[in-house]
This record gives sequence, C-alpha cells and structure tokens, in this order.
Amino acid sequence: MSAITENAVSRHRLTVEAFHRMGEAGIFLEDDRVELIDGEIIDMAPIGSKHAAIVAELNRLFVVAVGTQARVWIQNPIRLGGESEPQPDIALLRPRDDRYAAALPLPEDVLLIVEVADTTLAYDRDVKVPLYARHGVPEVWLLDLEQSRLHIYTAPSERSYHECRILAEPGLIAPSALPQCAVDMTGIV
Repeated sequence: MSAITENAVSRHRLTVEAFHRMGEAGIFLEDDRVELIDGEIIDMAPIGSKHAAIVAELNRLFVVAVGTQARVWIQNPIRLGGESEPQPDIALLRPRDDRYAAALPLPEDVLLIVEVADTTLAYDRDVKVPLYARHGVPEVWLLDLEQSRLHIYTAPSERSYHECRILAEPGLIAPSALPQCAVDMTGIV
C-alpha cells in the first residue's frame, strides 16, 4: 500500500519567481521568516538572543576586516539556481557598483557564507551546506553553538564539500578568498 501511495503523490516545487510572486501578493506576513530551499518553502527557526548577538558581533568584525574588499550581507537572500533562495546569517560578497540593488547575489558573487547554528545544526549541515556546495559557493563556515565548534567547508563539488575542518578554538581566521581579512573568533564559538 505504501508503494502505491508514494507513487501517487508528487510534490509541486516552486521556482524563485513564484516564491517572489507569493511575497508580492501578500501571502507571507511581514514577520514571516521563510526561505526557499530546493523548491520548498521552509520556516526558519526564530532568532534567539545568543544567535542574534553572535551574528551582530560577526557583522562588526567582518565589516572592519574586509573594508571595501567585500560586501557584508546579513540575513539577506542569495539566489541559488531557479529553486533556492536561502538567507544565510552572513555572506561576504564581491563588491558590485549597484550594491546588489538591481539583482540578488548569485553563487559567483559569494566569497563566504557563515551559518550560526544553535537549534538548527543538523538542518544547516545536512541541507544548507550541501546546497551551497552544489551551487559552487567556495567556502562555508558553520558555527555550532552547542558544541562550541567552527566547521569550515571548502572545495565544493556537486554533492558536498571535499574538505571540512572542525576547530574547537579557531582564534584568528580568514576566509580563503580574502586571506588578508582575518577575524578573531576567540570567544565567539
């Protein structure tokens, strides 16, 4: 019986354009925290005070470290193909004259993505990190707040990242694309 049910049910995947039209039509409330992942609308976890404080501190550190060498993009969407528009906690983007007002960043615009995970580690690690890899995002940092670790993913492939380093005490660390722009992660993770 379950084989019949599985064959009879199909999912309707949304495109980024349909997702945007839903927003423009007022289907989402102003405070709704949703993102589009592989054609599905995903409710994002509420942001707690620790998570918010860490994102704010990382924002401050990255703005100072990168100056005009990158655009710091906080909890804003990035378009990954036609069916995904995640909202990472932080992204470092290539500078662009329009400051991304004309169009959202694409994978080739991204230098680094940072996800802060308190209650969402499994989702971030098992769903979002592979999504970023499939779209060629060169580097992802995943801050695991429960275990106080920083996971650094590099060398993307079609399924995942070939390299993952896990640091319990990262200290001074720089994105691969901006080696001169180190930030001090001491006490953050």
